[in-house]
This record gives sequence, structure tokens and C-alpha cells, in this order.
Amino acid sequence: MFSLQLLLRASHAALLLVLCLQLGINKAQEDTRQLIKMDFQLPRTTTANEEVSATLRVETELRECMVIKTYLLSSSPVDGPFNYKYTACLCEDFPRTFFWDFQVNSTVRIAAVVDIIREFNICPNDMAVIPIKANRFSLLRLLP
Repeated sequence: MFSLQLLLRASHAALLLVLCLQLGINKAQEDTRQLIKMDFQLPRTTTANEEVSATLRVETELRECMVIKTYLLSSSPVDGPFNYKYTACLCEDFPRTFFWDFQVNSTVRIAAVVDIIREFNICPNDMAVIPIKANRFSLLRLLP
């Protein structure tokens, strides 16, 4: 009879443990790292034919490095350096900042896009990772 009581007590402890894991109380689920963090800066106001500077800062919280390609897209055509695409290695301890200088004549929506790509000889020792789910990130801004 005593061994039956021990068996019942153990099953209550096991049920409590399973319940705690289901509710997400354990610390393992709190360690989520952001794949890509972006900060896209444009001037708040501009005038026609004025040169505009766009700045994009990209960083990651992953321990592994990744190869990124970043570029700008717009709702209306913009020529010149606006169309430059940058390819770089992004690591946790080395955030990257990209710059574009261009001219616009009207109000335009601009998207900063970061693609995580598979390309060799960009990151040291070709030790870059590619995420399984998301590989494109973007931020949209309005340039008046």
C-alpha cells in the first residue's frame, strides 16, 4: 500500500512538471534571439532636387554570422546611387551601417530591404548560416 502512495505522489509531480512546461514557465523559452534588427533613417522633410541621405543600420542577436544583401526600393523610379546593392557579412558583435545619397523630385515611399543569402567568400571561413523560415526583412518609410 505504501508503494502505491509513492507512485501516486510521483505522478502528481510529473503532471505539475508537464503543466509548467506547457505554460512556458521554464527559462529555455525566454532565450529568443532576434534574427535581424533594422534602423532605417530618412530626413523628415525635403525640397525638390535636394540631395537626400538614407542610413540603414543592421544587426543580429544570433551567435552565427550570415551573408546579407541590402538595397532600397521605391514607389517611383530613382536613379543613381539609390540603386546600389551592398553585400556584407553580419555578425553579432559587428553591426553594419549602409548609406545612400540620392535626389528625388516628389513624394516617394522607400523600403529598405535586407535579404539573407547564400554566397561564398563574404564571411570568414564561409561559416555563414541561412535561416529556415525568414530570409527577407524590410522597413517602409515615406519621404515627403
